[in-house]
This record gives sequence, structure tokens and C-alpha cells, in this order.
Amino acid sequence: MAIVIRPITEADAPAISTLVSGFAAQNLMLPRSAAQVLLALEDFRVADEDGRVVGCGSLIELTPTLAEVRSLAVAADVHGRGVGGQIVGVLLDLARQRGLDQVCALTLRPNFFQRQGFQIVDRWNLTPKIWSECVYCTKFHRCDEVAMLLNLHDPAAAPNPMPWWHFLADHAPQPVLRWLAPRRA
Repeated sequence: MAIVIRPITEADAPAISTLVSGFAAQNLMLPRSAAQVLLALEDFRVADEDGRVVGCGSLIELTPTLAEVRSLAVAADVHGRGVGGQIVGVLLDLARQRGLDQVCALTLRPNFFQRQGFQIVDRWNLTPKIWSECVYCTKFHRCDEVAMLLNLHDPAAAPNPMPWWHFLADHAPQPVLRWLAPRRA
């Protein structure tokens, strides 16, 4: 029985939701409804074994240069067969095709992501993620997840995410921009 990683179809959404929700019930990830999956249809990939969804993951763009691996889940009966690594590999290829520079993940399994080339970083280095998603999480003030980052152009290079204020440049009030500007001698 060969496992194939492929883009999802609308018919896959309930199976993805069920798989992810099973792990969410164990407090291992955030739940995703079938409707949420459908909203990110182009961003999800599934591991398909003879017509059965045995794994899934998505690549969600946070900024024009940074994306996040989300909703990475593998059915218990196929754990240990490299399915998660295959899904991440396909998602990293997708990130490269989209012209992204970095991919991040927040995880309870940092060793898995380190085997995929990610490095541990301070979660506050992932500010676009923190302010777009994490602030709405019930675990925000007691988060137990580890922040991981991969530089797609030079995976061995130390991660160097853009400073948090870089993303405010077009939207920050002028006093904030003056405060963030480098001081001249």
C-alpha cells in the first residue's frame, strides 16, 4: 500500500477535520473544522493511502517571505513510516515554488522538525504568527509549543527572521516609526 502526498479536494475536508480534531482533543494542536480546511484548500496537502486520508498538513503564508506549517497530523496506524516527513517535504517544495524565504512551525515535537532541517528560535522572533493567530489561542499566556524556523535558501544558516517592527512599516503610526528608526550620531 503506497502512500501518495497530493493536493486536497473538497471531499477530503471532513477527513482532515476529523484527523486534526483527534489530536486537538488531546491538546496537541488546534482544531480545524471542515469549513476552515476548505478556506485553505490550496494550502493543504494530504497523505493518501488507497483513498484514505492518513495524514495532512498545510502551508499558510504569514508575510510575503514567511509561511507556517500548520495542522500537521498523521494517523496513529501509520506513525513511524515517514509520512509526516514526506508531507513537510512537499510543503517546503510548495514554499519554494511560492518564492518564500522562511518557513516556521510551532510544535510540541521539536525533534521531528529538527530532523527536517528546522532550528529552534525564540517564539517572539515569529511575531507575524504571534499576532495573527496566537493571541486568540487559549494557551497564549502559557504556551508550551516550541518555535521552529527554516531558512529555505540556506538551511544550515542560523535563522534570521525579519524584526517584528519591519511588518509595521506600512501601518504603524509615525511616532512608532520614529521610535524604531536607528538613531544618527
